[in-house]
Amino acid sequence: MRHFRLLAIVTAVILVLDQATKLYVDSHFELYESVPVISGWFHLTYIRNQGAAFGILSNSALRVPFFIAVAVVALLVILWYLRQLRADQTLGAFALALIFSGALGNLIDRVRLGEVIDFLDVFWKHHHWPAFNVADSAICVGVALMVWEMWQEERRLRKEKHQGPRE
Repeated sequence: MRHFRLLAIVTAVILVLDQATKLYVDSHFELYESVPVISGWFHLTYIRNQGAAFGILSNSALRVPFFIAVAVVALLVILWYLRQLRADQTLGAFALALIFSGALGNLIDRVRLGEVIDFLDVFWKHHHWPAFNVADSAICVGVALMVWEMWQEERRLRKEKHQGPRE
């Protein structure tokens, strides 16, 4: 139950940040307008992404129902996986909460708009990372933390196997 409290708190914080920043950009920027934050490296650039990561499937007629279905399945799998964690796996729970929150934030956009608002534009010279948003950031950080947690769990299991069971 402790993990679900963490999920609720993280989801509330990420959703408020994600949706508030998207609403701000949508109401204060023209589409494709770009405002330098750190000149030559980081801009706020209003983009609408119809596809998945990096615009994948952006021109498909089935994209909206497909992405909504995938997001709903992912949210359910995350909830199931969260229940499987031990009470001491707080980092794993936090990672899953970030992924859940990000997926939910982008799902809200897809249901509401049929596409996702992106605005964080990182680049160096002519090399641009695709624009992203707070929800995308939460997903990426969550995945990185989950990989770390899985690596740590594997190390723990190997050490426990090598040393034998505790008494």
